[in-house]
Amino acid sequence: MNFSPQLIALGEYLAGEFDNQEQAIGEPIWYVHLRLWQRPINLFTEDSITLFAEQANVITPDQSYRQRIMRLRQGSNDTSLEVQYYMPQDPGSLRGAGHNPALLDTLTPEQLDLLPGCILTVAQETLACDRYKFTATPLPEARCSFTYLGSSIYVSLGFETTATEFHSYDKGIDPATGKATWGAIMGPYRYTKRNQY
Repeated sequence: MNFSPQLIALGEYLAGEFDNQEQAIGEPIWYVHLRLWQRPINLFTEDSITLFAEQANVITPDQSYRQRIMRLRQGSNDTSLEVQYYMPQDPGSLRGAGHNPALLDTLTPEQLDLLPGCILTVAQETLACDRYKFTATPLPEARCSFTYLGSSIYVSLGFETTATEFHSYDKGIDPATGKATWGAIMGPYRYTKRNQY
């Protein structure tokens, strides 16, 4: 399948190693200094660009968490893009794959759980010739939820990205109150790309 220039650009913008050092120094009360890895992987290659993502506190880089798979593909029409999220069935087996990508070499689709409500539509704004800003938001009425360690987890997902920055709006939601309990509670985590993958 031929991918659109916009889908290819989205994959390139998301792939890399990021951190939010400037934000963490400027607003240490609200933002932990995090490192984020988003590595391209060879899954769903017939119609998608797929990334493995995880993050870690820079103080404890060997204790990475939030392992997830992002499948980028064309939407229902030729000009729209979407992101479908998956969760590894055994996240612990992939811990550290952000900086040790060899751990991803044997990953197969059968080792992933599709998260049906965890899908984003991606709007694009052309900034210059072949340069874009992408904004990914949930579908109306969609609820992103999954079970982890026996508990139901609810998440509100979203991001904006350019060639050099990635802003994460991801938040954990308390199902009883609907209030955010972790993540981008005070606004997005603002990451700067440090290495391109």
